[in-house]
Amino acid sequence: MQDPNGSFPIDLGAWRPLALDPAEPRLSAEQRDTLAANIRLCRDAIVFFTATGAARGVGGHTGGPYDTVPEVMILDGFFRGAPERFLPVFFDEAGHRVATQYLMAVLRGHLQASDLLHYRAAHSRLPGHPELGLTPGVEFSSGRLGHLWPFVNGVALAHPGRTLFCLGSDGAQQEGDDAEAARFAVAHGLNVKLVIDDNDVTIAGHPSEYQKGYDVARTLGGQGLVTLVGDGEDLDDLYGRLCTAVASDGPVAVINKRAMAVGIEGLEGSTHGHDVIPVDLAITYLEQHGQDAAAAYLKAIEKPVNPYIYLGSSTHTAANRNIFGDTVVSMLAPMEAAERKTTTLCVDSDLEGSCGLAQIRKAYPEIFVSGGIMERGNFSAAAGFGMQRGRQGIFATFSAFLEMCISEITMARLNGAHVLCHFSHAGVDDMADNTCHFGLNNFFADNGLEDDHHPTRLYFPADGGQMKACVEAVFHDPGLRFVFSTRSKVPDLLDREGLPLHGEGYVFEPGRDEVVREGDAGTIISFGACLYRALDAVEKLRLEGIAIRLINKASLNVVDETMMATVGNSPFVLVVESFNRRTGLGSRFGTWLLERGYHPRYAHLGTWREGCGGLWEQIPHQGIDSDGILSHVRALLA
Repeated sequence: MQDPNGSFPIDLGAWRPLALDPAEPRLSAEQRDTLAANIRLCRDAIVFFTATGAARGVGGHTGGPYDTVPEVMILDGFFRGAPERFLPVFFDEAGHRVATQYLMAVLRGHLQASDLLHYRAAHSRLPGHPELGLTPGVEFSSGRLGHLWPFVNGVALAHPGRTLFCLGSDGAQQEGDDAEAARFAVAHGLNVKLVIDDNDVTIAGHPSEYQKGYDVARTLGGQGLVTLVGDGEDLDDLYGRLCTAVASDGPVAVINKRAMAVGIEGLEGSTHGHDVIPVDLAITYLEQHGQDAAAAYLKAIEKPVNPYIYLGSSTHTAANRNIFGDTVVSMLAPMEAAERKTTTLCVDSDLEGSCGLAQIRKAYPEIFVSGGIMERGNFSAAAGFGMQRGRQGIFATFSAFLEMCISEITMARLNGAHVLCHFSHAGVDDMADNTCHFGLNNFFADNGLEDDHHPTRLYFPADGGQMKACVEAVFHDPGLRFVFSTRSKVPDLLDREGLPLHGEGYVFEPGRDEVVREGDAGTIISFGACLYRALDAVEKLRLEGIAIRLINKASLNVVDETMMATVGNSPFVLVVESFNRRTGLGSRFGTWLLERGYHPRYAHLGTWREGCGGLWEQIPHQGIDSDGILSHVRALLA
C-alpha cells in the first residue's frame, strides 16, 4: 500500500521539453513522437491527481484539462522554440481547467510533483481555480467561466509586439463577456489567438441539444474573427492550424472538435466528464495505461471527515439547495397543468443539479428552460415572464454569479417583475473552488430605493426545515425574492429540549427574527450555515454559566422592530456571517441600532480574506467557526 504522503507515483521526469518553430508548419516524425509521448504522460498525470481530489471528497474537474493537453503541449513548444514572439502564459478562461496550470507549474520547476498529491486540499495552495500570487508558477487568476478573454485583450495592448494565447471552451463562449471581447479584439486588431475546446458538453447537457442554433465558429466568424476548425486529436492538423494562427495578423480562433474526456472508458462524451473523474474509472484508466503505482495510490486514500460535533444541532444533515427545488415542486403540484404553464417559468443556467432546479425539470419539463451559461440573459428572461402580476419566473445559479446580474436585477425591479431566485453556494463553506466562487456580496441584490413600491427580500434559511417553510411562505409573494443556501449540507437546529426547532408545525414569518436561545449577557445575530456554529458556541458558554441570546435573522434585509428593541438593550451585539465583512449584514446592522438610539458594544465577524481551499476548513480560516465566535464573545464580555 502506498504511503499517502509519499512521492508522486507517475514519473514526470519522463516528460521531454520540446522546442517548436511555428514558422515550420509540419511536424517531423521525431517531434510527433515526442509530442504524443508527452501528451500521454500528462493526461495520465491529470487523471491521477484530479482523482485524488475525488477520493478525498474535494472534487476537481478532470475532463477539461485532460482534453486540452495536446494544444497546451504545442503552445509550450512554441514558447520554447520562439520565445521572443510570445507572452509565454497559458491564459485559460475556463477556470475549472486549473489542473493544467498546476501540471505546467511542475514541468516548469515552480512546484514539486508531490505537491499535486494535495490537489484542492485545505492550505495546499492548490485551489479549484488558479489564483495569482497564491500558487508558485500560476501567472493569472481566471475568475469564473468566460471572464478572462476581455482581460487578455488588455494584456495584449500592454504587449503589442507579442502574440498571446487564450484557451477557451464552447461553454465559456456562451457568456456575454466573450461576445464583447471578440468585437474589441477585432476592432483593435489584437494579436490574441483563441484556442477553443469545442466538445459539445457543459455541466447540465449538450449545447447542440439545449441551445439550437449556437455554433462557436459561426458566432466568432460573425464577430469578425478568422476561425480555423479541426480535429483536436489529430496532432498534425492541430499543429498546422496553430501555426497558421500565429502567422496570421489579428485575432484568430482555433476551434478544436473532440469528445469530452476522449479515450477515458465510461466517461468519453459524457457530461460527467466535466467534473472530477470517479475514482473507480480513474483506477481502471491508470491500470490500462500501465500506471499501476498511481492506481494503487488511489486505492489507499481514505476520505477525511470533519470530526467536530456541534452542540445544539442534530447529526442529521440536509442539502438546502436541493430542498429549495423539492419545495417548489410541492408548491406547483396542486396547480392544474394549464395554470402551471401560464403562471410559472423556470430558467436554468447550466447548474440545475447544483441549485435544485433538476427536480423542477423532472417534475414539470413543460415550464423548464435550459438557458445555458449566460446568467444575465437568463435572469432577465425569467423576470420578463414575471412582469405581469399572477406570473413569476424562477431562476437559480451560484451566489458568486449574483454580482453579474446587478443591472438586470435593477431592470426587473423597474419593470415590476416577480421572480423567485435561488442563489446557492452562498458564503464560503465547502468551497474548494476557492475565492472566485465565494458567494460574498449577496446584499448587492438589495439595491432598490427605500420607498419600497416593488419589494426586494433576501432570505437565508438555517436548516432544511426552515428552507422548506421559507419557500412555502414566500412562493406567492410579489416582487423579487432571493433565497440563499450553501454548497454544504447543514444540520437540523434543536431547541433546548433537543427537538427540531423547525420541525412539524413550524411556520416561517417573513420579516420576523427568531430567538434560538435566550440570554442576558449579550446577543449574537446569525443566519445560514453560521447559525449552527454560533449555537455551538452559545451552548458551550451556557455550560460555563454565561447565557447568550442567539437570534436567527433569516430575513436579511428587513428590520424586525420588535426584536430590535430587545437586541438593542443587550450588553453587546455580535453579528456572525460568512458574507463579505464590507458588504454583508454586519455592515448594516450597526447602523440600524444607532438609528434607533441603541448603543450596545458591537462587533462583526464575516469573510475577510482569500480562501484556503478545502471544504469545512474555509470557515475557521475566516475565524467564523465556533472557536472564533467564542474568542470574540469573551473579548466583548471582558
